[in-house]
Amino acid sequence: MRVIHGSEAVPPEARGAVLALGNFDGVHRGHQALISRAVTEARRSGRPAGVLLFEPHPREFFNPDAPHFRLTPLEEKLAVLDELGLDVAIVLPFDAALAARSAESFIADILVGALGVAHIVVGYHFFFGRNRGGSAETLRAAGAAHGFGVTVVEPVADRGEPYSSTAIRLALAEGDVKDAAEKLGRPWRVKGPVIGGARRGTGLGFPTANVALPKGTALGHGIFAVRVRLDDGRTLNGAAYLGTRPTFDDGMPVLEVFLFDFDEEIYGREIEVSFIDKVRDDRKFASADELVRQMQDDCAKARAILAAAPSPQGRRE
Repeated sequence: MRVIHGSEAVPPEARGAVLALGNFDGVHRGHQALISRAVTEARRSGRPAGVLLFEPHPREFFNPDAPHFRLTPLEEKLAVLDELGLDVAIVLPFDAALAARSAESFIADILVGALGVAHIVVGYHFFFGRNRGGSAETLRAAGAAHGFGVTVVEPVADRGEPYSSTAIRLALAEGDVKDAAEKLGRPWRVKGPVIGGARRGTGLGFPTANVALPKGTALGHGIFAVRVRLDDGRTLNGAAYLGTRPTFDDGMPVLEVFLFDFDEEIYGREIEVSFIDKVRDDRKFASADELVRQMQDDCAKARAILAAAPSPQGRRE
């Protein structure tokens, strides 16, 4: 998949594409259904299949000081999109100039002028342009005037509940990573370098790799069964703790990962942690010995969860 940043110098081979429009935070099952429609239309018409997305998320632009829980940072989002059979991803910088564009200007100057779109695919609740003045109906009218097709995809639901990034964030806030994975179509994950910590885990017989959480991450605290991908491509099983360490200092939340049957030094290296299921909630213990006994039980439960979970296939679970 070719990634193009901006619309000023779009190569000829990326023009005339079938484009799905959206933010696609999470690239969840609803997004995947929309993108699948774009790919199907592109293959039918012999045109490139692509997405047009915005970076940063408009909510981050309009509220820069408010915490925003991104389900998929741009790098992760592009990696997932690449696996969906797309030919091109166009990343538009969401800045003051784009925010000020009217819906009509966005269509005429960017969709038609810069990109020469052949067909647009959007969700039923897609809005765009200054003050969210454009909608799916705006696109339908513009398509008739400018000669491009428009497909509006109705909500994709699970047991009556539409898939949405908001629902996934709510599940993660409760620590329900299994429900989040079902909605995403893959485990939710975080990626980052292994950083230094207090080394309490080492003293307790459970050396951990500490990972800084991305800004705005709002995952419910507890113990989780995880799979960890190292930067050399190996995938390992483990147990992760996210919480404030109430037994010790009740400080800032920290993500600590204990890798099973592994004793290599990985400080400074980048790892990717996929959350498979929750083992238990966080709580305070009366002593370090009581905590160690609980950690042994937690690891046994995490091993059992991972043994029963589907094995990762290829790059993604």
